[in-house]
Amino acid sequence: MSSVLYDVPGPKAIARNRIIAGVTVLLVAAVIGFFVWRLVATGQFTGEKWYAFTFTNVWINVAKAAGNTLLAFGAAAAGALVLGFVLAIGRLSDHAWVRAPFTAVIEVLRAIPVLVMMFLLYYGLPAAGVRLEPYWAVVIALIAYNGSVLAEVIRAGVESLPRGQKEAGYAIGLRKSGVMRLVLLPQAVRAMMPVIIAQLVVTLKDTALGYIITYEELLFYARFIGSQSTYGSPIVPATLIVAAIYIVLCLLLSLVANRVEKRLRRSPSTAVAAPARPIAETTDTELIAAQKGAGKFDSHGI
Repeated sequence: MSSVLYDVPGPKAIARNRIIAGVTVLLVAAVIGFFVWRLVATGQFTGEKWYAFTFTNVWINVAKAAGNTLLAFGAAAAGALVLGFVLAIGRLSDHAWVRAPFTAVIEVLRAIPVLVMMFLLYYGLPAAGVRLEPYWAVVIALIAYNGSVLAEVIRAGVESLPRGQKEAGYAIGLRKSGVMRLVLLPQAVRAMMPVIIAQLVVTLKDTALGYIITYEELLFYARFIGSQSTYGSPIVPATLIVAAIYIVLCLLLSLVANRVEKRLRRSPSTAVAAPARPIAETTDTELIAAQKGAGKFDSHGI
């Protein structure tokens, strides 16, 4: 049995792959062990460093910061999805005068780093007489960048579909908007769902950039509590706690998205219709004879 992409490894290749995998695991474990050892050696796990996190008020503030992170992510994710669909549909237009501007917008938004966009919105707009709150600067920047990336993801999903899908939609009388909305986009979204999930995880993590423009999210509060000398400047413990929270949030997001994907695949509206009865095997000669017979049958008006 062989694979389409590569030959199935033999006994020597399997043994070599196992050795490489084992060495890799050992190297990763050694790096993690060295990191933990350095934290222990520098006293990062002493009670003094973690003393700040024995106060209820500190955890309340951590919860508020996590809420601000989720608030920014929720608005950015919803806006990025909407913008992504709009930009993708515009770029897929058959008219060059529509397609060219949308393509230019996508390329420009993808080229500007999220942090630079936040700086432009928060520090640049006041020079033009417009002042944004840190929250809106973070959300708009995330929507602009991730929306442009999702537009390319959706476009790639639509263009990867067989041409017959579009032709079948036109054959049953659908207009172009109906073909796009009812035939192409649902299949493209299902096909590209893993990439969409990955981009939403990136959106969640990019909310941490908001601390630079004083948005009070998780990283902002970790930096604040870590700079308090009265608590022994617990910057490493605060960072570890925030990192653990981000990991949990990303895992929950992936879990929810995977369940949505499975539900979409099980949905009756997206199931592929099976033929009512098996098609009998025929030869080319029998098929041609049947077609000629049908033509004669129709020519008599019966």
